Amino acid sequence: MTEYGRSPGSEPWHPGDPLYGDQGWEGRQQHPHPQQANQYDQGGHGYQDPYGQGGQGYGGDPYQQQPQGYADPQYQQQYQQQQPYDQYQQQYGTGQQGGYDTPGHLGQQYDGTWETGQAAMAYGTPPADPYGGQNPDLYGTPEAYPPPRPPGHRQNPPEPVVDWAPEEETRQEPGPEPEEENHPFFTGGDDRDDDAYEDEEPARGRGSRGDDRRGKEKKRKGKNGVACLVVAVVLVGGVGGVGYFGYQFWQGRFAEVPDYAGGGTGEVQVEIPKGSYGSDIGNILKKAGVVKSVDAFTSAQLKNPKGNSIQAGVYTLKKEMSAESAVTLMLDPASQANLIIPEGKRNKWVYETLDQRLDLKPGTTKEIAFTKADSLGLPEWAKQHPDIKDPLEGFLFPASYPVAKGSKPEDALRRMVARANQEYNKLDLDAKAKALGVEGPWELVTIASLVQAEGKTHDDFRKMAEVVYNRLKPDNHETNQKLQFDSSFNYLMGQSEIKISEKEINTNPDPYNTYKHRGLPPGPIGNPGNEALAAMVDPTKDGWIYFVATDGMNKTEFAKTHDEFLKLKDKFNANSNQ
Repeated sequence: MTEYGRSPGSEPWHPGDPLYGDQGWEGRQQHPHPQQANQYDQGGHGYQDPYGQGGQGYGGDPYQQQPQGYADPQYQQQYQQQQPYDQYQQQYGTGQQGGYDTPGHLGQQYDGTWETGQAAMAYGTPPADPYGGQNPDLYGTPEAYPPPRPPGHRQNPPEPVVDWAPEEETRQEPGPEPEEENHPFFTGGDDRDDDAYEDEEPARGRGSRGDDRRGKEKKRKGKNGVACLVVAVVLVGGVGGVGYFGYQFWQGRFAEVPDYAGGGTGEVQVEIPKGSYGSDIGNILKKAGVVKSVDAFTSAQLKNPKGNSIQAGVYTLKKEMSAESAVTLMLDPASQANLIIPEGKRNKWVYETLDQRLDLKPGTTKEIAFTKADSLGLPEWAKQHPDIKDPLEGFLFPASYPVAKGSKPEDALRRMVARANQEYNKLDLDAKAKALGVEGPWELVTIASLVQAEGKTHDDFRKMAEVVYNRLKPDNHETNQKLQFDSSFNYLMGQSEIKISEKEINTNPDPYNTYKHRGLPPGPIGNPGNEALAAMVDPTKDGWIYFVATDGMNKTEFAKTHDEFLKLKDKFNANSNQ
């Protein structure tokens, strides 16, 4: 390849190439076309314009279509003596000898002079060597640079006559027309090419491209109109949506919300479920007639520094209260109507409290508990135990429960049993029972109830649990595996006495009398709390086996031997006589 990008092959460059006919250094040397050769036969001399006024070599105008050969007789006579025609004939040959065998032409010589404005090289003639090879130097004489013709003497080239010249072979197709840089959203089109759906139409010539372009432009204009309409609708909808939400925001922040005035009248109880948010509470209060609107309540709750501390439960409120008054009253413990079960309370106390809270006949809740025990959620290991006093004892877990007027007692009992199951499942009672040497979760709950009934403080609970486990051991010769707890005897008697006579203890055969029977009572004697449960699964290991409430009320002291126990007993008697 040369620096012009062509190879010295046998075929000439295509006439449409901008460098067609450029055979010398800087495009100065050109071979005459046969038509120019004929002009030289008439006595004229062909010449090239070195200053770019007629040629397309380097330094000239590549888009100027002015031919470089001139046949004006005046200029032919002026330069006839400078360069005879024989010299050109020797250098290039005549058009009749070389000819132009251009592909695609049938018996017609191709006149490239008038199409490209340059003289073409004869077919089969080797290109000139710009580096001084075997061909002679054609640039060394001044005759190679004839002066240009004046503009007034130039003539227009004749139209070339072509019998048959397919465009695919003789002309270079122009590049694709630049597309309009419009997004399909605005043109109304899509990603598909519209031309792909026009294959049924016959191919059109170049003269019909204007019609195609105008047709496409009409289609695009129609699509543009639809796209603009869609954009306008979207914009109007967006503005309307922004206006609506802006109005809602302004109304929520600045507009007045419906609200009652004052502290209200009458009385009403409302139950707030667990996990309720401000809007949920507001809806409950509005439905009960306490507040006038949800927005008023949520606004008052946000303004109150403690508004977020409202807990689940039952509240006794008034009707038609201002939202601010409702929030203030709900933060007052006096308004809370929850049923709170303290640790260690027996089921008897729970039943009586529920009857009073729900305005029921005394004994109604106890009857439901005994008749519907199996349907209230007890685990299987808590069922079918003989000699027990209450099937739900130990499963009405100490906590706060919402109990509103008009509700059913079985609903409250079911909540309490569910809470007990939740707490017991956290402890993995099956595994703990095996580790502590007792028979299953039922006995562990029974031990926890004894610890809760006899202990007073957290430290007491762990020591009390060790006392129970030590007295249950088969090698216990101090008490012979008898617990001897006053709390179990008081349970069977339905009392809470400190002083119990030995005669009562020794004559009562009830299985809950741990002074007479070995081992644990048939079942729990109360409802243990979390501290008692924790002590039950993690007792001390100090060797405690005796204990005495030396002050009769709050102080409990422990002993490891029987002699130490007798000293604590004397201390108790002395305090009791005082």
